[in-house]
Amino acid sequence: MIPDLVHSILAGMPMPVLIVDRTGRVAAMNAPARAMFGPAGPGRHYIAVLRQPALLDCVEEALRLGQVRRARYLTTDIAREATYEVLASPLGEGGADGVTVAFSDITEREQVGQIRRDFVANVSHELKTPLTALLGFIETLKGPARDDAAARDRFLDIMLREATRMSRLISDLLSLSRVEAEERMRPEAQIDLAATLRGTVQALGTLAQAADVALILEGAEQPILVQGDSDQLTQVMENLIENGIKYGGTGGEVRVVVTQSARELAFRGPGVRVDVIDKGEGFDPVHIPRLTERFYRVDNHRSREMGGTGLGLAIVKHIVNRHRGRFRIDSTPGEGSTFSVMLPRITV
Repeated sequence: MIPDLVHSILAGMPMPVLIVDRTGRVAAMNAPARAMFGPAGPGRHYIAVLRQPALLDCVEEALRLGQVRRARYLTTDIAREATYEVLASPLGEGGADGVTVAFSDITEREQVGQIRRDFVANVSHELKTPLTALLGFIETLKGPARDDAAARDRFLDIMLREATRMSRLISDLLSLSRVEAEERMRPEAQIDLAATLRGTVQALGTLAQAADVALILEGAEQPILVQGDSDQLTQVMENLIENGIKYGGTGGEVRVVVTQSARELAFRGPGVRVDVIDKGEGFDPVHIPRLTERFYRVDNHRSREMGGTGLGLAIVKHIVNRHRGRFRIDSTPGEGSTFSVMLPRITV
């Protein structure tokens, strides 16, 4: 029999916990454990309740040896896949009263670890390609092309492009790291978003002209005050407008449209919306949920050819989050794309 005090302790524990007695039967389970394994567990043999081989071995060794044992338990429900660290601890002297089996949810920790591993793998891959190219051209210039002036000039141009790409990637990585570190600290300065947009459009005018794209700014004639970081908001607008020119410029026009509202539902107050609209090829909306992931590209080859690092929209997302704003993407194949930033607006 399990004392009432033990039942009370089990009921107060937030993690799934069950007790297996010396005969191998489940003597008690708290509510989270019942939700995980079903309400009919007490009285049944633990093999019929737990089932996963690694978990069964863990409990069996703890019962047999009277020692603490650990295992991992993987489960999938309707909402998600979860990973638990299982601790089987003897009860009483040498496990004379059975074992307690406690489940600690380590899903988030595992996901963070996987994200870190994926990030390192992606960065390594992104740097390996240009580094391999540079090493190959250096070896060629030192050997077969030593006295070939035409080949030397061509290779040096390619080396410059690849080195510039690596420099841009490292710069974006540092920028992303800095933005993520500051994401919970809202900027306190008041800035004129209209002036920021006018300066950005003017700075990118040469790029638009070279791409034969008409860059049009609408709705930024009067000051628009927002609480923000001027450099970061400039970076957001530069990223979005430059992307519009590079990837959506086939339509011959990129429009930057500013719209103010007296009450934006997302902020429950005044807001301003900046839409960067292109008439290019567009893309399948299936990509939209992943576009702000690090290194995700709709067209890997084209993005690299254009000098993209795959980090621009991830940086945009984190900066907009820091400004308590919203970031939206809409696209239709053959009709173009719209990238929208919504920010709370200061009224005077």
